[in-house]
Amino acid sequence: MRCLLIVGIVCSFAAGWPQAGAGAPAGGRVNIVVILADDQGWGDLSVHGNTNLSTPNIDSLARDGAIFDRFFVCPVCSPTRAEFLTGRYHPRGGVYSTSEGGERLDLDERTIGDVFKAAGYATGAFGKWHNGMQYPYHPNGRGFDEYYGFCSGHWGDYFDPPLEHNGEIVRGKGYIIDDLTDHAIAFIEKNRERPFFCYLPYNSPHSPMQVPDRFFDKFKDFEPEMRDREPTKENLAHLRAALAMCENIDWNVGRLLGRLDALKVAENTIVVYFSDNGPNGARWNGDMKGRKGSTDEGGVRVPCLVRWPARIKPGTKVPQIAGAIDLLPTLADASGIGLAGGKRLDGMSLLPLLVGGGKDWPDRTIFSHWGGKVSARTQRYRLDAQGKLYDMAEDPGQRIDVAGRMPDIAGRLRQAASAWGAEMLPKLQKEGRAFPVGYREFPVTHLPARDGVPHGNVRRSAKAPNCSFFENWSSVEDRITWDVDVARDGRYEATVLYTCAAQNTGCSIELGLGGARVQKKVTEAHDPPLRGMEHDRSPRGTESYVKEFKPLNLGVIELKKGRGDLTLRALDIPGKGAIDVRQVTLTLQE
Repeated sequence: MRCLLIVGIVCSFAAGWPQAGAGAPAGGRVNIVVILADDQGWGDLSVHGNTNLSTPNIDSLARDGAIFDRFFVCPVCSPTRAEFLTGRYHPRGGVYSTSEGGERLDLDERTIGDVFKAAGYATGAFGKWHNGMQYPYHPNGRGFDEYYGFCSGHWGDYFDPPLEHNGEIVRGKGYIIDDLTDHAIAFIEKNRERPFFCYLPYNSPHSPMQVPDRFFDKFKDFEPEMRDREPTKENLAHLRAALAMCENIDWNVGRLLGRLDALKVAENTIVVYFSDNGPNGARWNGDMKGRKGSTDEGGVRVPCLVRWPARIKPGTKVPQIAGAIDLLPTLADASGIGLAGGKRLDGMSLLPLLVGGGKDWPDRTIFSHWGGKVSARTQRYRLDAQGKLYDMAEDPGQRIDVAGRMPDIAGRLRQAASAWGAEMLPKLQKEGRAFPVGYREFPVTHLPARDGVPHGNVRRSAKAPNCSFFENWSSVEDRITWDVDVARDGRYEATVLYTCAAQNTGCSIELGLGGARVQKKVTEAHDPPLRGMEHDRSPRGTESYVKEFKPLNLGVIELKKGRGDLTLRALDIPGKGAIDVRQVTLTLQE
């Protein structure tokens, strides 16, 4: 056992995939579609035994391909995305939070988009990015030629929402998951004559709990037969909406799979489906301990299904533990793409397990982290963040601490977790990365309220920053700042997205950085009502409601290269307050 644990620890820190190039089929380059659900637990699929809902299209990936029995990610959204993108544990890429800049993936990391773009693939991402908004953190700067979606950690309304297309603010059409799927399908259709890499990161069943009537009607009075391990903690309204949202995802997966068939590219297309963390509420999850945010089994074990008709036998079951860190090396290996010259990966190619090899597969240790808590998982055991040891084969619900009976195993895993933390956690110190502005290849920089800092009376519209706006601007001493790093000297058109009550028109707004200033008087009232609540199926928690903001062109400001606080302030407030602010946009002029 000691030898196996040592081998596993080594595998978890090194690039242990088989020789790249062995996986590409003789008939040509393989296509890739990766679908990532948001806050969908392992138990939120009928293929895992949940009779509360039906997910036949997602289930078909297991029937026609492979299903992983134990697949692990991070406890929350942006770290999992970072690990998928890089094949490396999220602390290596500097991802320490889910908002206010901490979700950004370090710019020296090579992403899966970079890898496949360099190999000649058409690359597109459609949905929730959550690893940086401003270029070059933006998807278009991380190897994805086409991007449609939103870069924040959550959105405030899922019907006809404001989104962006390659940096341009656009209006979404209909329910967001349907819309994202439409754009992914269009990308596949456009690129069906060449190899394509399509990344489809959905933003449901993440709250707010919104879903079209055609899916919710089935569940509006539903009484679940299968319950959470702590059923008294279930919120029925939230649970019913989550199930309906999962069935909507399934419907959209079916549409995408059907289009692959119609285009006659399904045979040589790898489709991967997984989720970014455990469930976002108390509901049936196979009796596992923990939910989203927890490093216990229920917080980090998620579905993972892979279909590749050309190579993977239908009904393949993979019992070996695996994780998000393994997807980049696996897909590169299957596509015949070498990974030489990049940083050391923590993941390993799972291709032998998918195509019938892996007889001598070593035990390994996969680490989970969030908020300074580290858990270690081998094939059989889990060491939790408190140092308790669980035999997951005998006790999958983590109810009996066996550390006292197995002190050697507990000791070695504690040592391994300590060593992992000593190497990784210092990388998560907030080093004050500024928000970049001024790249000629991507001239538009959006600076949302999420990334700003309120001063004085100004406050966020909700606790969670991601889709918030700034309000309660009541004094000329108040201000809003963004820590920015201007990449080049130049003239920048400055625009602020605002609302303003009629009694507050006449206030003058100034934007400044260093010695540069630009100002504008607000002469037009724009005071739309908040919206989003009309679509909520259960009361929302920390997400902000939204409203329609109007652009106010402040003019052109001359900015110098360098770092500083971009400051928005009011020169005068003749009414009771100034404006509410959603974001500032700076556009580099030619």
